[in-house]
Amino acid sequence: MGAAALALCAALAPAVTVAPAPARAADTVRGLQWYLDYLKIPAAHQITKGAGVTVAVVDSGVEASHPDLRGQVLAGHGTNATAARDGRRDDDKEKGHGTSMAGIIAGRGGGATHELGIAPAAKILPVSTGADTDGQDVVLGVRWAADNGADVINLSLGDEGAAPPELVDAINYALSKDAVVVASAGNVEQGDREVTVPANIPGVIAVSGFDKRGGFSAGSVQGPEVVIASPMESIIAPAPKAVSPNGYSVASGTSSAAAIISGVVALIRAKYPKLDAPNVISRLIETARDAGPAGRDPQFGFGRVDPVAALTRSVPAVTANPLLKGEAAGPTRAGGATRPGDDDGPAVEFGVSNKTGAIVQAGLCLGVPVIGLIVLFVVLRRRKRRTPPAAVGPYPGAPGVPPPGWPANQPPPAGYGPPQQPVSGYGPPPGQPGYPPPGHPPASTAPGQSGWPGSGPPSPGPHQQQ
Repeated sequence: MGAAALALCAALAPAVTVAPAPARAADTVRGLQWYLDYLKIPAAHQITKGAGVTVAVVDSGVEASHPDLRGQVLAGHGTNATAARDGRRDDDKEKGHGTSMAGIIAGRGGGATHELGIAPAAKILPVSTGADTDGQDVVLGVRWAADNGADVINLSLGDEGAAPPELVDAINYALSKDAVVVASAGNVEQGDREVTVPANIPGVIAVSGFDKRGGFSAGSVQGPEVVIASPMESIIAPAPKAVSPNGYSVASGTSSAAAIISGVVALIRAKYPKLDAPNVISRLIETARDAGPAGRDPQFGFGRVDPVAALTRSVPAVTANPLLKGEAAGPTRAGGATRPGDDDGPAVEFGVSNKTGAIVQAGLCLGVPVIGLIVLFVVLRRRKRRTPPAAVGPYPGAPGVPPPGWPANQPPPAGYGPPQQPVSGYGPPPGQPGYPPPGHPPASTAPGQSGWPGSGPPSPGPHQQQ
């Protein structure tokens, strides 16, 4: 993959300005964080602040010495020789992009003059691609983050075109390691016309942007791959002193929108530590506020993010990444081919999203065998009724046989006729000379024909087993 095949989303957020020196309450860092109030982040922080969650920021590095990030940045990794080995230095001399993304996600706060992150108790794992980024750096960065404990991987970067196979593999590898991957959709101002790589890779949370009024931002790319929308306009964030003397900058772009979503995902993972990545993603999208056309749409995806709802609402469990519906089972390579050895899964799968559905499904499963038994019972009874009784010896009350104890010199009582003649081919039953089987067929029907007990092997019947 050639150099500059994938550019950092510092390019995706070009509208960067240095934050003004605070003069009024509204001009403080906290006062400029309009999105915190829009998303009700203070209420979300009453539930969780993201403790115990690690968010990898694959970017230009993170200035770990910034006051709002002090103690928040773990020792990370550099993907090439120009990057800091531990990722704890921002090599973007123009915008300090990595530092800004880290601050939006996990700024520690501490008053009106400090950045309060979406998940201020989460930790940042910086994965630096250095000043000169190419696609291979991003591939290496994603894989390293997945192997080193990242619960969330933030990719505020992108490029147009089809995803390179190596990057698709890296994303699928991260998904297989139970990481949630978040990426920016792209910016119109940068010339993007469609959802960029890696946001357009199946399974990734592709983030578009909306403005302060909740309307779709004219600066955001749209497309069928969009998953969710987040605030993106005039987002204040920490910046290295070399970029901004007062330590902050303001930018508009889907880079910031993606960082906000990464912070929300960190809150979900902290509140529900036993949830796997697919269920975290499901909770994020199932609780989004629908916007634009009903259902998923190219601008807002499943809707505007709603952090409080994502932390509190009841959401049915899923067994697979909901963003991979319609894709081949399991992670895929570029072009949709499954990996060797991937299991295609069951041919038929039932999904149950509520208790009523579970009851109906259980009733159907139990009812089918019960109905089958009833039908079998009815058939057997009908066949039994149509089967003539087997020929047996004389019994009291049979034609030609007097009741037990009847005097031999007396004629039989009414209903007891003289013995019938035996059927041709039948010998007299033992002890009863000349007695034929009761109910024998007319003499014109030959013994041994269908339905007849002849002298040969018996013909099959419902009471016999073959």
